Amino acid sequence: MADSKDFIAGVDSNAKKAPRRIVFITRRTSAQVKAETEDQIQTFPEVLFRATVVIEVLAVLLVWIALIFNAPLEGLADPSHTPNPAKAPWYFLGLQEMLHYFPPVVAGVLVPGLVVMALIVIPYFKVNIEAEGLFSKDREGRLRIFYIVAVLLSIFLVWFHVIVALVPTLIIVALMILAAQSSAQSPSGFRRYLAARPLSYWVMTWFLFELVVLTAVGTFFRGPGWSWIWPWQS
Repeated sequence: MADSKDFIAGVDSNAKKAPRRIVFITRRTSAQVKAETEDQIQTFPEVLFRATVVIEVLAVLLVWIALIFNAPLEGLADPSHTPNPAKAPWYFLGLQEMLHYFPPVVAGVLVPGLVVMALIVIPYFKVNIEAEGLFSKDREGRLRIFYIVAVLLSIFLVWFHVIVALVPTLIIVALMILAAQSSAQSPSGFRRYLAARPLSYWVMTWFLFELVVLTAVGTFFRGPGWSWIWPWQS
């Protein structure tokens, strides 16, 4: 009697006489599929490598700052004595600065809500994968929309006297106008760089610029009663 683990299947070259084929797979064998090897391209994770370098440099920088400068900690909290001004943590100072100018509904509900909604909705829109310059196509139409948005945003900031947010906005507007007047053939490398920036670049640059300015103002230029002071004043 043959071993129960050994299977023998007869194979006939006459397909009409024996059209079926039987394959036995045991623990000592494995199924194999023969397929042609597809074309492969060897790549290097350049973006991941750059992100790793940035993280390492930032970690070293933060450790160096922690060793050189002491944390600006205050005394123990006293419920009977509220510090003046009562400042939020640095990462909320931009929002607190907005509360100084806008009504609480606008600064505390409307603006953060729009940001959250934008983060939810934007991924469903067509993404500019080619990352082409904002004014590289349909320049006149896009310039018209840009001027309308820039004027409305500036009027809105002037209406509420938000000068600290108006200045960064005007700087970004000036750079975008320079980008609109530039092209990929401009003699200046800086102008060629601006001309190649997509809309996402300008939106994120404006947002980060505003965040840094508002946080800096709330940290160094706000004194008792949230009044404007200069950093060298006691």
